[in-house]
Amino acid sequence: MEADEPVVRAAGMAPAAERTAAGVRRMFDRVAPRYDLANTVLSFGRDRHWRQAAARATDLAAGEVAVDVACGTGRLAAELARLQPAATVVGLDFSWEMVRRAVAEPARPGRLGFAVADAMRLPLPDASADVVTIAFGLRNLPEPAQGLLELRRVLRPGGRLVVCEFSRPVLPGFRRVYDRYLGNLLPLAARRLSSDPEAYQYLARSIGAWPAQAELAGWLREVGLERVRWRDLDGGIVALHRGTAPGG
Repeated sequence: MEADEPVVRAAGMAPAAERTAAGVRRMFDRVAPRYDLANTVLSFGRDRHWRQAAARATDLAAGEVAVDVACGTGRLAAELARLQPAATVVGLDFSWEMVRRAVAEPARPGRLGFAVADAMRLPLPDASADVVTIAFGLRNLPEPAQGLLELRRVLRPGGRLVVCEFSRPVLPGFRRVYDRYLGNLLPLAARRLSSDPEAYQYLARSIGAWPAQAELAGWLREVGLERVRWRDLDGGIVALHRGTAPGG
């Protein structure tokens, strides 16, 4: 471990699954070349549906500002811009390789831009965004609860936070099948698809350690968000959480 680097520790994550923040950044830099392909194949093509559902959940309106944190290669940010071309959308990620690919994507819709930034210290003023989204990135923050406070900080009164994250399957019997997929099939497929197969072992561990839907909803309430609710996608494999900043 490098000196003075914070440890990435999702709630309940076992010590063996810990990584330094710099290590997680390097991991995402390595997986960037085949990131979109691997995600599409490993999710059986459902990743696009999840992004579309997250974008719709924001209720993004013309003239508003949306910030997609941990944007990766920019697919959710682009979905937001397609959904509302008259909004301003900014995608932020701490991996330069991810952002480089987001910027290089041709024919991006609407008013859309990207920048390198740390989700724990967003380069944005207080109350500067109408919408903040984070998809499959909250688990990777050094302190997810502190990260939620930072996302809350940049929301205007009445602004909406939408968290799209892997969650706990709710269909009877499906949890066992899903756990088997995470533990066995996903790493095997990742060895063929990914430029860093070990990253997908980390993915499986971090999903297993992540809190269930109701607990994550409690985190959103604890940082001061109101009207918190969630919706399960694909039987709870993924959940969309939404909260509203008070005062709007």
